[in-house]
Amino acid sequence: MKLSGNTILITGGASGIGLGLTERFLQEGNTVIICGRREDVLKEASARFPGLLTYTCDLSLAAERETLYKKITSDHPALNVLINNAGIQQWMHPADADFFTRAKTEMAINMEAPVHLVSLFQQHENLDTIINVTSGLSFAPLAKTPVYSATKAFFHSLTLSLRYLLKPKNIEVIECIPPALNTDLGGKGLHDYAPPVSAFVDAVFEQLKAGKQELTFGFSEAMLHAGPEELKQAFARMNPPD
Repeated sequence: MKLSGNTILITGGASGIGLGLTERFLQEGNTVIICGRREDVLKEASARFPGLLTYTCDLSLAAERETLYKKITSDHPALNVLINNAGIQQWMHPADADFFTRAKTEMAINMEAPVHLVSLFQQHENLDTIINVTSGLSFAPLAKTPVYSATKAFFHSLTLSLRYLLKPKNIEVIECIPPALNTDLGGKGLHDYAPPVSAFVDAVFEQLKAGKQELTFGFSEAMLHAGPEELKQAFARMNPPD
C-alpha cells in the first residue's frame, strides 16, 4: 500500500496499537478517521491530534456497524483503507459464572465486527486496502485468554482467505500481527513488561515500505514462521503447569 495520501478508517483507533497507528499515519500525510465506543477517549485523541476525525460506534452491534458504514462512505467518499484493529481481551475461565456472557461480547467485537465491516466496505468503490490486526496468539494461544486467542486464530485464517478472494477486486489485504505490547489490553498493568507500541509501529512501517503483507515484530515474527514442534514449545512456555 502507499503510505501517504490515503483516507483511512481505524477501528479502536483512540488507544493502544490503534492510537499508535493513528499518530503515525497522520504524520505520513494521511486523512485518518477513528471510531470507538468511548466518547471521552475519542475526544482526548482528537484534542491531541488536530485534524483527526472521530465517530462514536459500538462495534458489537450490527446496526451501529451499518450506520458507521453509511456515514463514512457518505461523508468521506475518498476512503480507501480500512484497518480492523478494535478488539478486547479478557482473562477468564470456563468455570466462571459469566464466562459465556463475556465470551459472546468478545466474539462479537473480535470476530463478527470485522467480518461485517469487510462485507460492507468491500462494496465501497474506492477501497483498495484492508489491514487486519490479529495477534501472535493466533498461532500459540495463551490459555488464560482462551476466547481472545481463538478469535485471533479465526481472524488470521479469515485474512488469508480474504487476501485470495479480494485480489480480483484489486483490494490488498494485509495482516498486522502484534506480539504482547505495553498497552492496557486485558487490563491495566498486565502488559507493563512488554515492548512499547512505538517500537512496533516503527517496525510495521518499515515492513509496509518494503511491500510486505504480513507485519510482525519479535514474538509474532517467530510464531509466523514456527513449525509444529516450535509452536508446542511456545505454548508450554506461555502456559506452565500451576
